[in-house]
Amino acid sequence: MVALFAVGSLGLVLGQSPAARTAAPADDSLEKGMLSVVQAYSLIEKNYADPVSAEKAIYQGAIPGMLGTLDPHSSFLDPDSWKEMQRRQSARYFGVGMEITVDAGMVVVSQPMPGSPALAAGLRRGDVIVAVDGQDTRGMDSGEVANRLRGPRGTPVTVTVKREGAQATLSMTVTRAAIETSAVDAFWLRPGTAYLRISTFEAQNVAADVESALRKLGESSVTALVLDLRGNPGGLVNEAVAVAGRYLRDGQTVVSDHGRAQAEQVFRAKPQPNGQKYPMVVLVDRRSASAAEIVAGALQDHDRAWLIGETTFGKGLVQGQFPLSEDAALLLTIAHYYTPSGRLIQRDYQHRSFFDYYYAGRNDGPNLADVKATDSGRKVYGGGGITPDEKYDAPIATAFQRRLGASAAFFRFGSLYFSGRTPELPENWAPDDGVLDRFRGYLHQQNFPFTDAEFAADRPFVARQIRLELYTRAFGRQAADHAGIQGDPEVARAIDSLPKAEALYRQVQQVLARRIQR
Repeated sequence: MVALFAVGSLGLVLGQSPAARTAAPADDSLEKGMLSVVQAYSLIEKNYADPVSAEKAIYQGAIPGMLGTLDPHSSFLDPDSWKEMQRRQSARYFGVGMEITVDAGMVVVSQPMPGSPALAAGLRRGDVIVAVDGQDTRGMDSGEVANRLRGPRGTPVTVTVKREGAQATLSMTVTRAAIETSAVDAFWLRPGTAYLRISTFEAQNVAADVESALRKLGESSVTALVLDLRGNPGGLVNEAVAVAGRYLRDGQTVVSDHGRAQAEQVFRAKPQPNGQKYPMVVLVDRRSASAAEIVAGALQDHDRAWLIGETTFGKGLVQGQFPLSEDAALLLTIAHYYTPSGRLIQRDYQHRSFFDYYYAGRNDGPNLADVKATDSGRKVYGGGGITPDEKYDAPIATAFQRRLGASAAFFRFGSLYFSGRTPELPENWAPDDGVLDRFRGYLHQQNFPFTDAEFAADRPFVARQIRLELYTRAFGRQAADHAGIQGDPEVARAIDSLPKAEALYRQVQQVLARRIQR
């Protein structure tokens, strides 16, 4: 299996090959090193002041420490992490079907999924989960609560919640069911212009969900497409190859990888007829990584799409999945991957700390020594990610916006706004001056730091965030997302840039036609 993951676990992950399963013969230095590890652990276990957990020493110490000398993306997965990764890749589990988060130390419902048992039972965004099957959730994190909510299909679980405006706690019995998740969304921006968002490539159903979403939308009516890969951290490379490949010509290279212990692999396109008929704009940002960069790089190298946004993360390392005993696993870097033109887009990590690699400001520019050409002859460069064809600098948040974003003010105001009422709004609702004044009063009550001048200057921002929060509660997250996308200035830029995508699309068609004639 091939996958690419984001910040913290970014990587192109390949399933085991027969060659990869066979360990190299141990040499003297390896035997001496392992003997030192065993001796060190024996001394610690016998002489340390407190009892020593072998699991902690090995799982949190020896193995991660060894991998930490290699690169930022080789990692160790303990049994719980390995099981959770496999669950996410399957995009299917048995449970109640809702997202949960932590707010002020309490586990709260973020959103029941459409059509889920949780939604049918009446659970709402903002509900504070105080007990699961009578077990008090105080002191539990969201992962522990999620594990208690999951269980065999058809079994009941009682969820007790506190709800804003309700005098007493509410207990709801929910019957667990199979929950399917999707990272794909598609809708019309305007007649003929479709929007397709892929939030991750982590699951095995992404390419199939793209086909399903475009089929439901009516791809035969699409005359232009905006593909949104902003914030997409990566995932399974097979899914990325399938998505990119549907827009390319049969047999065109999508990506290749080169490693020390295995032969070069080349992944090629298997196109879909409808995917060949319209120009595309692809949106990327600095959080677009790994599998998302494979898609963006392939479409750019083949002149199939016009890229807008920020330079992407710059993740070009390939990890192999190696299951270990005790149901743990290694994600080990085994190769580099290259875009169709031959670019290596990996950012430098050998001359900085891993923390700086992930979180510090970017100063990686393109590698001018690694210059390649697209199908029509445009210059592209390796090193430091995928540079878009058109730069878009997102507006810089004000200090007031950042403080609001770091708080849960909009989330909590949403619970207060619908206190004791079923969340309902008219279509195309927007907050009026009364709602904005109510929110300002709420901030004052919470002793939230701001000035009247800040509120006045950021009034449009506040109105948008209130609208999205209340839309989420009244109509669901998808409807709120659609409303947000329709007002997104970068999406508006993408629509304005469609003539550039159209010109590029026509240009490469002419270039390919001339090559065929020769």
